[in-house]
Amino acid sequence: MQEIERKFLVKTDAFKAEATSSNLIVQGFLNTNPERTVRVRIYGKQGYLTVKGKSNKAGTTRFEWEKEIDEIEAKALLNLCEEGILEKKRYVTPFGAHIYEVDEFFGDNEGLIVAEVELNAENEFFEKPEWLGEEVTGDVKYYNSQLSKQPYKDWKN
Repeated sequence: MQEIERKFLVKTDAFKAEATSSNLIVQGFLNTNPERTVRVRIYGKQGYLTVKGKSNKAGTTRFEWEKEIDEIEAKALLNLCEEGILEKKRYVTPFGAHIYEVDEFFGDNEGLIVAEVELNAENEFFEKPEWLGEEVTGDVKYYNSQLSKQPYKDWKN
């Protein structure tokens, strides 16, 4: 029940041609406390309830517990979420020995594209595709829970 991942900005949309699948995601947060977040997600036609703990200092590792729930239950829970429901399209994109999940955001986060790769260890080697940009692992403003409160459109350069 531990998640280890690295997160990157995406430079081009070349990942779309390499994707093996894509699905729409709608998600909200019942709790966005930095010590623990509680997320409700509809991914395709499946609902999920997820609890995440606080990240380690590097931002790569944290507790994660997830449970499948019915889509109808997830829709009902979305109505209870804090303000700032996220909408995005997730592309599943294999590269080398790993799978990148690339999220193209819509709505108030339009224009933001972020890729994540899950690892088995913090120091695990992984190949980086050419469309991968700057690493933003551990940068709290890129956490979905924060994007729901401080969307990309409101960021000051």
